[in-house]
Amino acid sequence: MSLAVNVLRGVVQTYRYTLRGVIGANCRFEPSCSEYALQALACHGALTGSTLSARRILRCNPWNDGGFDPVPPPSRERTT
Repeated sequence: MSLAVNVLRGVVQTYRYTLRGVIGANCRFEPSCSEYALQALACHGALTGSTLSARRILRCNPWNDGGFDPVPPPSRERTT
């Protein structure tokens, strides 16, 4: 994994062990938003994984029903 992915994974892990205890584990989705972020970073890399994670966090609110929302599989690159 790249340095950027490892740094971002560290940010997520830091959140899990610090702020999550204060804020509480109230995610409306399965997997949780922090687990989703770790999976997205591992599967898609730093840029796309961060974008997917940010979009997911924005959807995690009282006006969204939540539910099962897995990380999408990586799309195949086009060859020309």
